[in-house]
Amino acid sequence: MFYNTNVGNDALKVAMRCLWRGLCSTLVIIALFLAAPLVVKAETPTEALSLTTVIERVQQQHPSLKVFQFRAKALDGAAQTQALTPGFEIGFDADNIMGSGEFQGIDSAEFSVSLSSVIELGDKLDARSGIVSEQRAVLDAEQKIAALNILAEATRRYIDVLAAQSQLELAIDSLLLAEETQTVVAKRAQAAVTSDAEVKRAQAAVFNAKLVAETQLQQLDYAKLALSMMWGESQVGFDSLQGNLFAFSDDVALEPLFEKVKYSPAITAYLTLAQLKEAELRFAKTQSSSDISWSVGVKQFQQTNDMALTAGFSMPLFNGERNAGEILSAQAAKEQVLANREVALLALYGQLYRAYASRKQAMVTVNRLQASVIPTLTLALEDTKRAYEQGLYSYLDYLTAREELLFARRALIDAAASALRYGVDIEQLIAEPLPASQHTFFNDFSDPADFSNAAISNAAKGHAK
Repeated sequence: MFYNTNVGNDALKVAMRCLWRGLCSTLVIIALFLAAPLVVKAETPTEALSLTTVIERVQQQHPSLKVFQFRAKALDGAAQTQALTPGFEIGFDADNIMGSGEFQGIDSAEFSVSLSSVIELGDKLDARSGIVSEQRAVLDAEQKIAALNILAEATRRYIDVLAAQSQLELAIDSLLLAEETQTVVAKRAQAAVTSDAEVKRAQAAVFNAKLVAETQLQQLDYAKLALSMMWGESQVGFDSLQGNLFAFSDDVALEPLFEKVKYSPAITAYLTLAQLKEAELRFAKTQSSSDISWSVGVKQFQQTNDMALTAGFSMPLFNGERNAGEILSAQAAKEQVLANREVALLALYGQLYRAYASRKQAMVTVNRLQASVIPTLTLALEDTKRAYEQGLYSYLDYLTAREELLFARRALIDAAASALRYGVDIEQLIAEPLPASQHTFFNDFSDPADFSNAAISNAAKGHAK
């Protein structure tokens, strides 16, 4: 293909201007990326956070975990109230006063002072105390579930930041690669072997790569903010995260995971709730036993100025028959909890299998991309570049080879982040860390299920030191 001299000179001038503007713009945008952390450092102290530090901050400062200490204090008050025995009552009666005839005035009056109370039968005191005790167990189970959910969410957001960091690095590499492509096209334009349209297409590719890089920078800022909000901060106070997006734990068998789900806090909470319903059923049964109301006192006869002791008692009749409906309702509530446990267990089995299969597929994708696809596409891009410079391949071939490599690297980041997120899902379902996992929120706990107020307080003290 041949071009006249004027066209060649015009293409050369356009190519040189595009090349110069592109290089200047690239240097500016990279300088902004590098300068942004320095500006933040000048304003506020920053650091690179590890997952351990993130988990400690979330444990200390997340509002949802602080609520449980107040609920525990409320149960302390309820326990104090339910442990009380029936109180005493003092009474005063006046009979035969302000009548007619001989009962006029108070000359024939009878005054009584009495002390009365209730004798509880059917072990009601222990039944009431048992309900509060089981409510404490339910509160502990709810606290474990809440802590698991919150810490798992914090770990997912931690992984999101790692992925955003990798995506930004890829976007910068893509920008540099687009600049390199523009340089190659400019050289061909200088040699008058390519058209002005290809120069403009290369320039447009640079502009698009800059736009993608700016978008990824915004995504990284948002991911950092979302993570910071997990410990109650509305501003980002760290530069980056410590962690390897491509560090996976060993694959595990599915059957042992199914067994561990049965003992996860989400399932044991139903058993704890069933025990609470059992305590309420026991309390309902104690209401079938009639309490005895008694009273003793002294009566004074104004007419004779004599005094006499008084005593009495009362007991409701047919209390068992009247309480049969309450017992039936309490029994049904208990059976409903056990049935809901079976439904929840089946649902967790489905969630576990989906997370397990998705994690396994994501790990296979990462391994294949790293081992064969990306190295092959890298070599193909190098070969295509040389062939394009020699005029053997078209610009479309060169562009396609570049985009295929970038697409594969982007897919690698997405697959790695997905594998880590599914790993967190599995850990949350079984309430145990996966073997050799580097992105688990269980590493700091000797007992994975120990998310009590004492454990959180101890972790806070250790972090303060």
